[in-house]
Amino acid sequence: MPKVSSVTVPYAAYLRVYEPLAAFPEPERGHWARYARRPDLPSCQDELRRSLADLLPTPPVPVPVHESDDAFVVEVDGVLCVCPWRTRLRGWQAMGELTEQLPAPVLDAVLPPVLRRQTTADYEQWLARNPDARPWIRTSTWQVPLHWFVLVSDEERSYDRGEKGGAPGLRYRTPMVQARRRVARGLKTLRETLDEGPLIDGLMDVGRWLEEFHPRSLVELDYGGLVHAIAADELDEDHSAADVAEGIEALGNGDGEAAGEAYARLVGRWRAVRDLQFAN
Repeated sequence: MPKVSSVTVPYAAYLRVYEPLAAFPEPERGHWARYARRPDLPSCQDELRRSLADLLPTPPVPVPVHESDDAFVVEVDGVLCVCPWRTRLRGWQAMGELTEQLPAPVLDAVLPPVLRRQTTADYEQWLARNPDARPWIRTSTWQVPLHWFVLVSDEERSYDRGEKGGAPGLRYRTPMVQARRRVARGLKTLRETLDEGPLIDGLMDVGRWLEEFHPRSLVELDYGGLVHAIAADELDEDHSAADVAEGIEALGNGDGEAAGEAYARLVGRWRAVRDLQFAN
């Protein structure tokens, strides 16, 4: 397992939606069309570095003053698809999640109360003017939420070890129509076989989020910085989407033992990753 320093980078995984250019109204559509022709399109690491740079000043800047006009861009079957960063909106949402995760003394040290109050007020004013706003990117630190794997299949898995000088990466990409279909089927099986819980709640939430985008969009599950926290041989053997699909299928077939085995593999794999955030 890679060594983790005492000053750790927040290793994050991402769930992204790339919408076709036609889904954006003007003048935003024109902006993204021009943007996609740039020879120096930023990478995922560029986005991470910019967000971390805002946390260095004292006090930190948890939410950018201006919204980002950057995006991730892919072309699929001749169709240009865009995933706007929307770092300001995501910063507000992340700060709200942080207040629920950290003990009050730690939270006050990281983000002073006066800064949190001002940031919250800014968000409420902005949201009143933009009630339909939603992010194209969801982020999870130190894990990939298990319900994200319901959206994709093992056949869509792409793992690059980075042996040719590039950055390593593990991701899944799937058409929106497939992701929505898998959510619906997964929810049906889980509701018929399990009590309400985090897995069902998470899948319902991500399903509602997907419904807000163009049906010809592309959904991407990206391990992001987690590939630097997990050994290469473990990534080779990581087929979490297959384990999730196997578990749901077993539940649908009434095979509790097979479902339990698949769940045990998942829990063991991701507990080991989450434990790294407390390592020195």
